[in-house]
Amino acid sequence: MAPLFTAALASPNIALIKYWGNRNHELRVPSNDSLSFTLAHLQTRTSVSFKQDYERDLLILDGTEAPEAARLRASNVLDRIRELSGRSEYARIESENNFPSGAGIAASSSAFAALALAGTAAAGLAFDSRQLSRLARLGSGSAARSIFGGFAWLHAGRDDATSFAEQIYPRDHWLLTDCIAIVQPGEKKVGSTDGHQLAETSPLQKARIEDTPRRLELARAAIGNRDFDALAAVSEQDSNMMHAVMLTSVPPLLYWTPGTLEVMHQVQAWRASGDPVFYTVDAGPNVHCIAPLNFQQELAARLRDLPSVQQVLQAPIGAGATLQLGQSSTSG
Repeated sequence: MAPLFTAALASPNIALIKYWGNRNHELRVPSNDSLSFTLAHLQTRTSVSFKQDYERDLLILDGTEAPEAARLRASNVLDRIRELSGRSEYARIESENNFPSGAGIAASSSAFAALALAGTAAAGLAFDSRQLSRLARLGSGSAARSIFGGFAWLHAGRDDATSFAEQIYPRDHWLLTDCIAIVQPGEKKVGSTDGHQLAETSPLQKARIEDTPRRLELARAAIGNRDFDALAAVSEQDSNMMHAVMLTSVPPLLYWTPGTLEVMHQVQAWRASGDPVFYTVDAGPNVHCIAPLNFQQELAARLRDLPSVQQVLQAPIGAGATLQLGQSSTSG
């Protein structure tokens, strides 16, 4: 019989070539393929315990009962697990992050990767990585990539069966790091779920999607060849293109702050002077500064000296989601 309690650890990822918008919002089938690497040291721990006398799923986030919208989003993943396992019990989900949530650091990617892994194990399902990736995607498109360590490619596909991620290079293929410049730690006003639905209102979205295969191949080749300058050029362009779509959506969506721009300008100035660093910005104000691992400490120190930077998180390339098994003593 499956254990009554399981927990999983998963890390967020940073997309070097991003997706924005969905082909199917309900199933979170992305509008385009994407490419990322998983971030070490930043983790979500999620536990799942099924029990007969629960009247509904309960979601506890960082020690506090989650809002109804978040609970329903998690229940949607558990509903698929219940459907596939034949179980009917509701569950208690407890999830904690060791990094800021809702601030453009892809907390949903680690949260739903951990939920998919813990939930299937608690229900007695043995999923392979592709199946886990599809399941995690139901909660967050980027979560499909956080099942894997190293560099991951999310195939947008056409439907649930064909939309999944896979690892394309292991974590030790290229020793890069992400120094995340936190300029605004609070939760963003417009979440990615709502933002994805605005993408198709931008006149630039069609052109961005049509050009994505070119950017993906440039990025994949740059990673394969460990060509930092090539990866820097295409990743910054891709990030700027996504935010151009956001800015031209109806209504417009602006995540950048003056601090965001300060960091972006400074990173470009450093690279122009010969330092190996580039930026990419997810759906939030904080700036991911990518560099070789041996430049991490120098880069973090420089970022901390910038007036708008409140904190710097250092995250080398990390491993995929992992499972912890046990018996629950507090699931009543």
